[in-house]
Amino acid sequence: MNLLISFSGGETSAYMTYWVLNNWKNQYNDILVVFANTGQENEQTLEFVKNCDEYFNFKTVWIEAVQFYNERKAPSFKIVDFKSAARDGEPFENAIAKYGIPNSKFKDCTRNLKQKPIEAYAKSIGWALGSYELAIGIRADECDRMSMLANRRKIIYPLVSAHPMTKPKINSWWANQPFRLNLKGYQGNCKWCWKKSFRKHYTLISESPQIYDFPRKMETLYAFHGPEFRKDTTNNPLDKNYRRVFFRGNKSVDDLFNEYEQRKDIFVRADDDAAIFDPDFDVGAGCEESCEVFSDEDNV
Repeated sequence: MNLLISFSGGETSAYMTYWVLNNWKNQYNDILVVFANTGQENEQTLEFVKNCDEYFNFKTVWIEAVQFYNERKAPSFKIVDFKSAARDGEPFENAIAKYGIPNSKFKDCTRNLKQKPIEAYAKSIGWALGSYELAIGIRADECDRMSMLANRRKIIYPLVSAHPMTKPKINSWWANQPFRLNLKGYQGNCKWCWKKSFRKHYTLISESPQIYDFPRKMETLYAFHGPEFRKDTTNNPLDKNYRRVFFRGNKSVDDLFNEYEQRKDIFVRADDDAAIFDPDFDVGAGCEESCEVFSDEDNV
Protein backbone atom coordinates (compact mmCIF):
# COMPACT_ATOMS: atom_id res chain seq x y z
CA MET A 1 0.00 0.00 0.00
CA ASN A 2 1.15 3.54 -0.80
CA LEU A 3 0.35 6.74 1.09
CA LEU A 4 -0.38 10.16 -0.39
CA ILE A 5 -0.13 13.07 2.03
CA SER A 6 -2.30 16.05 1.11
CA PHE A 7 -0.25 18.98 2.42
CA SER A 8 -2.52 22.02 2.70
CA GLY A 9 0.23 24.48 3.63
CA GLY A 10 -0.96 24.90 7.22
CA GLU A 11 0.98 24.15 10.41
CA THR A 12 -1.19 21.20 11.44
CA SER A 13 -0.83 19.64 7.99
CA ALA A 14 2.92 20.26 8.04
CA TYR A 15 3.30 18.67 11.48
CA MET A 16 1.32 15.64 10.32
CA THR A 17 3.58 15.34 7.28
CA TYR A 18 6.70 15.59 9.44
CA TRP A 19 5.39 12.99 11.90
CA VAL A 20 4.28 10.52 9.21
CA LEU A 21 7.55 10.76 7.28
CA ASN A 22 9.51 10.13 10.46
CA ASN A 23 7.35 7.35 11.88
CA TRP A 24 5.63 5.47 9.08
CA LYS A 25 8.28 5.01 6.41
CA ASN A 26 8.33 1.26 6.95
CA GLN A 27 4.54 0.92 6.84
CA TYR A 28 4.14 1.89 3.16
CA ASN A 29 5.80 1.02 -0.10
CA ASP A 30 6.02 4.70 -0.96
CA ILE A 31 4.92 8.00 0.57
CA LEU A 32 4.26 11.13 -1.51
CA VAL A 33 3.58 14.68 -0.36
CA VAL A 34 1.44 16.87 -2.63
CA PHE A 35 0.51 20.55 -2.33
CA ALA A 36 -2.16 22.01 -4.63
CA ASN A 37 -1.85 25.75 -5.23
CA THR A 38 -5.00 27.69 -6.12
CA GLY A 39 -3.30 30.96 -7.04
CA GLN A 40 -4.99 32.68 -4.11
CA GLU A 41 -2.84 31.33 -1.29
CA ASN A 42 -1.13 33.89 0.88
CA GLU A 43 2.52 34.33 -0.07
CA GLN A 44 3.44 33.25 3.46
CA THR A 45 1.82 29.88 2.74
CA LEU A 46 3.98 29.32 -0.32
CA GLU A 47 7.08 30.33 1.63
CA PHE A 48 6.09 27.96 4.42
CA VAL A 49 5.72 25.01 2.04
CA LYS A 50 9.14 25.84 0.55
CA ASN A 51 10.69 26.07 4.03
CA CYS A 52 9.23 22.69 4.99
CA ASP A 53 10.88 21.17 1.92
CA GLU A 54 14.22 22.79 2.70
CA TYR A 55 14.30 22.10 6.45
CA PHE A 56 12.42 18.80 6.68
CA ASN A 57 13.01 17.36 3.19
CA PHE A 58 9.33 16.78 2.46
CA LYS A 59 10.07 16.68 -1.29
CA THR A 60 6.64 18.15 -1.89
CA VAL A 61 5.16 17.87 -5.36
CA TRP A 62 3.60 21.26 -6.19
CA ILE A 63 0.66 21.09 -8.57
CA GLU A 64 -2.04 23.37 -9.99
CA ALA A 65 -5.41 22.48 -11.47
CA VAL A 66 -5.93 22.31 -15.23
CA GLN A 67 -9.51 22.63 -16.52
CA PHE A 68 -11.07 21.22 -19.70
CA TYR A 69 -13.60 23.63 -21.15
CA ASN A 70 -16.64 22.36 -23.06
CA GLU A 71 -15.79 18.80 -22.01
CA ARG A 72 -17.33 16.56 -19.38
CA LYS A 73 -13.92 15.85 -17.95
CA ALA A 74 -12.62 16.25 -14.41
CA PRO A 75 -9.79 18.67 -13.73
CA SER A 76 -6.24 17.51 -14.31
CA PHE A 77 -2.97 19.07 -13.11
CA LYS A 78 0.33 20.61 -14.02
CA ILE A 79 3.49 20.55 -11.94
CA VAL A 80 4.90 23.86 -10.70
CA ASP A 81 7.36 24.97 -8.03
CA PHE A 82 7.78 27.88 -5.64
CA LYS A 83 8.97 30.25 -8.35
CA SER A 84 6.47 29.27 -11.03
CA ALA A 85 3.43 28.86 -8.75
CA ALA A 86 0.57 31.20 -9.69
CA ARG A 87 0.11 34.24 -7.47
CA ASP A 88 -2.65 36.08 -9.32
CA GLY A 89 -5.41 33.50 -9.15
CA GLU A 90 -5.04 31.92 -12.58
CA PRO A 91 -5.97 28.35 -11.50
CA PHE A 92 -8.90 29.70 -9.48
CA GLU A 93 -10.22 31.84 -12.34
CA ASN A 94 -9.92 28.93 -14.77
CA ALA A 95 -12.10 26.81 -12.48
CA ILE A 96 -14.65 29.62 -12.13
CA ALA A 97 -14.74 30.08 -15.89
CA LYS A 98 -15.86 26.45 -16.22
CA TYR A 99 -17.93 25.79 -13.11
CA GLY A 100 -18.98 29.22 -11.87
CA ILE A 101 -18.31 31.10 -8.63
CA PRO A 102 -18.15 28.81 -5.57
CA ASN A 103 -20.19 29.71 -2.52
CA SER A 104 -22.28 28.11 0.23
CA LYS A 105 -24.63 26.62 -2.37
CA PHE A 106 -22.02 25.57 -4.94
CA LYS A 107 -19.23 24.17 -2.75
CA ASP A 108 -16.84 22.99 -5.41
CA CYS A 109 -13.64 25.04 -5.16
CA THR A 110 -11.75 22.50 -3.03
CA ARG A 111 -12.89 19.64 -5.25
CA ASN A 112 -11.91 21.31 -8.53
CA LEU A 113 -8.74 23.03 -7.34
CA LYS A 114 -7.32 20.43 -4.96
CA GLN A 115 -9.05 17.04 -4.74
CA LYS A 116 -9.43 16.20 -8.43
CA PRO A 117 -5.99 17.51 -9.46
CA ILE A 118 -4.35 15.53 -6.65
CA GLU A 119 -6.18 12.39 -7.77
CA ALA A 120 -5.13 13.08 -11.36
CA TYR A 121 -1.50 13.43 -10.32
CA ALA A 122 -1.63 10.15 -8.40
CA LYS A 123 -3.16 8.41 -11.43
CA SER A 124 -0.42 9.82 -13.68
CA ILE A 125 2.24 8.00 -11.64
CA GLY A 126 0.33 4.74 -11.63
CA TRP A 127 -1.55 5.11 -8.35
CA ALA A 128 -5.12 4.15 -9.20
CA LEU A 129 -7.86 5.63 -7.03
CA GLY A 130 -8.42 3.22 -4.15
CA SER A 131 -4.94 1.72 -4.35
CA TYR A 132 -3.45 4.17 -1.85
CA GLU A 133 -4.37 5.79 1.43
CA LEU A 134 -4.77 9.56 1.70
CA ALA A 135 -3.51 11.30 4.84
CA ILE A 136 -5.32 14.50 5.86
CA GLY A 137 -4.13 16.99 8.49
CA ILE A 138 -7.12 17.19 10.81
CA ARG A 139 -6.47 17.23 14.56
CA ALA A 140 -8.21 15.34 17.37
CA ASP A 141 -9.83 18.59 18.56
CA GLU A 142 -11.47 19.19 15.16
CA CYS A 143 -12.63 15.67 14.35
CA ASP A 144 -16.03 17.05 13.30
CA ARG A 145 -14.27 17.96 10.03
CA MET A 146 -13.58 14.31 9.19
CA SER A 147 -15.30 12.89 6.14
CA MET A 148 -18.11 10.40 6.58
CA LEU A 149 -16.74 8.71 3.45
CA ALA A 150 -13.29 8.20 4.95
CA ASN A 151 -13.38 4.40 4.99
CA ARG A 152 -14.64 4.12 1.43
CA ARG A 153 -12.06 6.59 0.14
CA LYS A 154 -9.22 5.18 2.28
CA ILE A 155 -8.72 8.51 4.05
CA ILE A 156 -6.74 8.45 7.27
CA TYR A 157 -6.28 11.06 9.98
CA PRO A 158 -3.00 10.37 11.79
CA LEU A 159 -3.45 13.27 14.23
CA VAL A 160 -6.85 11.96 15.31
CA SER A 161 -6.19 8.27 15.82
CA ALA A 162 -2.54 7.19 15.56
CA HIS A 163 -1.00 10.30 17.13
CA PRO A 164 -3.75 12.49 18.65
CA MET A 165 -2.87 16.18 18.66
CA THR A 166 -4.61 19.44 19.57
CA LYS A 167 -3.94 22.98 18.44
CA PRO A 168 -2.04 23.94 21.64
CA LYS A 169 0.22 20.91 21.18
CA ILE A 170 0.82 21.80 17.55
CA ASN A 171 1.64 25.40 18.52
CA SER A 172 4.03 24.20 21.22
CA TRP A 173 5.92 22.02 18.73
CA TRP A 174 6.22 24.80 16.17
CA ALA A 175 7.44 27.24 18.82
CA ASN A 176 10.64 25.17 18.96
CA GLN A 177 11.22 25.08 15.20
CA PRO A 178 13.43 27.46 13.18
CA PHE A 179 10.48 28.89 11.24
CA ARG A 180 6.71 29.10 11.34
CA LEU A 181 3.77 29.94 9.11
CA ASN A 182 3.72 33.71 9.51
CA LEU A 183 -0.02 34.14 9.35
CA LYS A 184 -2.61 34.94 11.98
CA GLY A 185 -5.51 32.56 12.45
CA TYR A 186 -8.04 34.84 10.78
CA GLN A 187 -5.83 35.21 7.72
CA GLY A 188 -5.57 31.53 6.82
CA ASN A 189 -3.94 30.06 3.75
CA CYS A 190 -6.56 31.34 1.30
CA LYS A 191 -6.46 35.14 1.33
CA TRP A 192 -10.21 35.76 1.38
CA CYS A 193 -11.88 32.33 1.60
CA TRP A 194 -15.66 32.66 1.26
CA LYS A 195 -16.07 30.35 4.26
CA LYS A 196 -14.59 32.88 6.66
CA SER A 197 -16.87 34.51 9.20
CA PHE A 198 -17.96 38.09 8.60
CA ARG A 199 -15.85 39.22 11.56
CA LYS A 200 -12.78 37.81 9.85
CA HIS A 201 -13.73 39.44 6.56
CA TYR A 202 -14.20 42.83 8.22
CA THR A 203 -10.84 42.47 9.93
CA LEU A 204 -9.14 41.61 6.65
CA ILE A 205 -10.89 44.47 4.85
CA SER A 206 -9.57 46.86 7.51
CA GLU A 207 -6.02 45.55 7.06
CA SER A 208 -5.67 44.45 3.43
CA PRO A 209 -8.60 45.54 1.28
CA GLN A 210 -6.60 44.78 -1.89
CA ILE A 211 -6.90 41.02 -1.36
CA TYR A 212 -10.57 41.34 -2.34
CA ASP A 213 -9.69 42.69 -5.78
CA PHE A 214 -9.64 39.15 -7.17
CA PRO A 215 -13.08 37.99 -5.92
CA ARG A 216 -14.53 41.38 -6.95
CA LYS A 217 -13.16 40.87 -10.45
CA MET A 218 -14.58 37.32 -10.55
CA GLU A 219 -18.02 38.59 -9.52
CA THR A 220 -17.85 41.13 -12.33
CA LEU A 221 -16.74 38.67 -15.02
CA TYR A 222 -18.55 35.47 -14.01
CA ALA A 223 -21.74 36.51 -12.19
CA PHE A 224 -23.81 34.62 -14.77
CA HIS A 225 -21.62 31.52 -15.18
CA GLY A 226 -22.87 28.17 -13.89
CA PRO A 227 -25.20 25.31 -14.85
CA GLU A 228 -28.29 27.13 -13.57
CA PHE A 229 -27.85 29.72 -16.32
CA ARG A 230 -27.74 27.05 -19.03
CA LYS A 231 -30.96 25.28 -18.02
CA ASP A 232 -34.35 25.85 -19.58
CA THR A 233 -35.96 28.20 -17.06
CA THR A 234 -39.24 28.66 -18.91
CA ASN A 235 -41.29 26.96 -16.19
CA ASN A 236 -39.00 27.80 -13.31
CA PRO A 237 -37.39 31.15 -14.06
CA LEU A 238 -34.49 32.51 -12.08
CA ASP A 239 -35.07 35.60 -10.00
CA LYS A 240 -34.34 38.58 -12.24
CA ASN A 241 -31.83 39.86 -9.68
CA TYR A 242 -30.06 36.53 -9.27
CA ARG A 243 -26.36 36.32 -9.96
CA ARG A 244 -23.56 34.28 -8.45
CA VAL A 245 -21.55 35.88 -5.67
CA PHE A 246 -19.11 34.41 -3.15
CA PHE A 247 -20.12 35.13 0.38
CA ARG A 248 -22.55 33.89 3.01
CA GLY A 249 -26.08 35.21 2.84
CA ASN A 250 -25.72 35.75 -0.93
CA LYS A 251 -23.45 38.74 -0.31
CA SER A 252 -20.97 40.17 -2.78
CA VAL A 253 -17.59 41.75 -2.17
CA ASP A 254 -19.22 45.17 -2.41
CA ASP A 255 -21.80 44.11 0.18
CA LEU A 256 -19.00 43.18 2.60
CA PHE A 257 -17.24 46.50 2.07
CA ASN A 258 -20.45 48.45 2.57
CA GLU A 259 -21.22 46.56 5.78
CA TYR A 260 -17.69 47.11 7.02
CA GLU A 261 -18.06 50.87 6.48
CA GLN A 262 -21.25 50.81 8.54
CA ARG A 263 -19.67 48.81 11.37
CA LYS A 264 -15.98 49.73 11.32
CA ASP A 265 -16.23 51.93 14.42
CA ILE A 266 -18.02 49.33 16.54
CA PHE A 267 -17.06 45.81 15.44
CA VAL A 268 -14.50 43.82 17.43
CA ARG A 269 -11.57 42.53 15.40
CA ALA A 270 -11.06 38.82 14.88
CA ASP A 271 -7.74 38.67 16.70
CA ASP A 272 -6.45 35.23 17.57
CA ASP A 273 -7.16 35.64 21.27
CA ALA A 274 -10.58 37.27 20.93
CA ALA A 275 -12.93 35.56 23.40
CA ILE A 276 -16.09 36.59 21.61
CA PHE A 277 -18.81 34.94 19.58
CA ASP A 278 -21.75 36.44 17.75
CA PRO A 279 -23.94 34.18 15.58
CA ASP A 280 -24.29 36.97 13.01
CA PHE A 281 -20.56 37.53 12.60
CA ASP A 282 -18.68 34.42 13.68
CA VAL A 283 -20.20 31.51 11.79
CA GLY A 284 -17.48 29.99 9.64
CA ALA A 285 -15.97 26.71 8.55
CA GLY A 286 -12.60 25.07 9.08
CA CYS A 287 -11.65 25.46 5.43
CA GLU A 288 -11.07 29.13 6.09
CA GLU A 289 -7.81 28.26 7.86
CA SER A 290 -6.56 25.52 5.55
CA CYS A 291 -8.39 23.73 2.79
CA GLU A 292 -8.37 19.99 3.50
CA VAL A 293 -9.64 17.73 0.75
CA PHE A 294 -12.46 15.28 1.51
CA SER A 295 -13.63 17.05 4.67
CA ASP A 296 -17.27 17.32 5.70
CA GLU A 297 -16.95 21.07 6.24
CA ASP A 298 -18.25 21.48 2.69
CA ASN A 299 -21.64 20.54 4.09
CA VAL A 300 -21.67 23.68 6.21
